[in-house]
Amino acid sequence: MARIEWVKLRLNNWALWKARETGGGLGWASQSSFLNDARTDRYREAAIPIDDVDAATTNTAVESLREERPHLYTTLQCVYPDGLGIKETARRCACAESTIKAHLDQADQALALWFRERAEKKSFTT
Repeated sequence: MARIEWVKLRLNNWALWKARETGGGLGWASQSSFLNDARTDRYREAAIPIDDVDAATTNTAVESLREERPHLYTTLQCVYPDGLGIKETARRCACAESTIKAHLDQADQALALWFRERAEKKSFTT
């Protein structure tokens, strides 16, 4: 089974959002505002924009897996916010790499269903 590309993109955005969350970047400045423009390195990297609303919604979707499907939740946490990759996640979970890949496929399907049901609920209320 192939991964669902739009779900992967949402999960990548969510991982960046979680990284900022743990780094103190939600709502509070992590450095003085006048230091934002003062770069001392020669190479400037473009900041990757994060859609906070999309990431928060994705976080809610991922959290919905915690009770119902903890193996998928754990896999997503290890691969995306923790950035462990498939090999290290498989090692930590004491399973095969193919199992982690299958978990990612299953998580994509579960999240796609969650987003579909959410959209249907929204369409009924409007």
